[in-house]
Amino acid sequence: MPQSSDWAPGGMVLRLSVPAGGDLRSVATDIATRVAAYLGERAPDGAAIAAALDGVASRVAPAATDAEITFDFRGVNGELVIEAHCGSRSSEVRCPLPA
Repeated sequence: MPQSSDWAPGGMVLRLSVPAGGDLRSVATDIATRVAAYLGERAPDGAAIAAALDGVASRVAPAATDAEITFDFRGVNGELVIEAHCGSRSSEVRCPLPA
């Protein structure tokens, strides 16, 4: 796995792959919210995390629904970082964790 410059050795990275289209992508939203809750001190804003995940997914997902999106979730400096990968495309979004 490629590591970005802000990756912390020993830090948690959770990877999830789901079909780009269909209902299973909602699993990624649920996981993102749960990871944010695990990393933060208070419950995260689920709607904001869902919007961030949908945004990053839309930047990498092709028009075909048979593709697969891989999401990486990790905490970096008080933020939930969500990376989305699909084929040769990738994008990242950061969501502040509630303190």
